[in-house]
Amino acid sequence: MARLIAPSVLSADFGNLQRDIEMINASNADWFHVDVMDGEFVPNISFGFPVLKALQKHAKKPLDVHLMIIQPDRYIQAFKECGADVLTVHYEACTHLHRTIQAIKAEGMKAGVALNPHTNVNVLEDILMDVDLILIMSVNPGFGGQKFIERTLDKVKAVNQMRERSGASFLIEVDGGVSDLNANKLFEAGADVLVAGNYVFAHPNPMAAIDAIK
Repeated sequence: MARLIAPSVLSADFGNLQRDIEMINASNADWFHVDVMDGEFVPNISFGFPVLKALQKHAKKPLDVHLMIIQPDRYIQAFKECGADVLTVHYEACTHLHRTIQAIKAEGMKAGVALNPHTNVNVLEDILMDVDLILIMSVNPGFGGQKFIERTLDKVKAVNQMRERSGASFLIEVDGGVSDLNANKLFEAGADVLVAGNYVFAHPNPMAAIDAIK
């Protein structure tokens, strides 16, 4: 099982973004996690293509892009051009999820599907063999710094059981309220990738915070 860490750039210091990018490059983190919000699917707006292109220019690790937007199909090619290695869409935002997954893969990216805290994992049954990553939201999407929802552990275990039962090979990612206090429980439940934002960037020593989660 992988134990990957993906610091969330949403929590970085935007006045010193290149400094924080270089910190992640030099750290034991594995991916950059990039949250894209449109103010419609979630009640917040985050960065768009110009910031992604700046990240692409300086990042030396894969860009894990999480789309919290409606009609994500319109932008799949654009996110590929901005350097996305993994592109994750929300189950709740996709009317034709299988088609969206195939469109992401056709652009040469890994395809992920995210679930909001209230969404039952059983909705994933028909796409287990098609996705490369399943992202379990452990807070309500839209804002950083929220408290971890404990029920997430049960959802991770359930998705891990679905993976084992089906023989699928997708990664399980968890995003929201991750810290050194719950990281090990999440890994033991079956998670492969942990997204950490506030815990890393609010820490006096962000690289040590990444190591603590590892």
